[in-house]
Amino acid sequence: MSEPVLIYTDGSSRGNPGPGGYGVILKYGGHERELSRGFRHTTNNRMELLAVIEGLKALRKKGLSVVVYSDSQYVVKAIKEGWLKKWIVTNFKGGKKNPDLWRELHSLLQENEVSFRWIKGHADNPFNNRCDQLATQAAIHNGLEIDVYYEENQN
Repeated sequence: MSEPVLIYTDGSSRGNPGPGGYGVILKYGGHERELSRGFRHTTNNRMELLAVIEGLKALRKKGLSVVVYSDSQYVVKAIKEGWLKKWIVTNFKGGKKNPDLWRELHSLLQENEVSFRWIKGHADNPFNNRCDQLATQAAIHNGLEIDVYYEENQN
């Protein structure tokens, strides 16, 4: 099996909710690609999820071995501890948040062999730190996009 694609992710919001953004670094072989976007009104957890989603959507092939690095316990535990599978089966019973993003992530996870690794945020991992910079810069940038689902469904 060839080496895995590495995806480093981070999400940020300035206030929670507030303006937010995500940052992603994809690494494969000697290649590296950065992604980021900002939204005018969202949450940190939504941006953490969207970072993973956008990283996986950027893959041009299916059936790859992928390792996702995230400093979000919310994201990593939902996958590793089987919470997401339960939420899908119960159709997010009990008002679980972010069902739109969780469903999209669940679908994307079927396309590749994806494993998740939690890394400590704001620590010594240069890729996580760069993702944090990308997410923060995206959140404070002019021309923020609309997180339509969040803005239409917040309480």
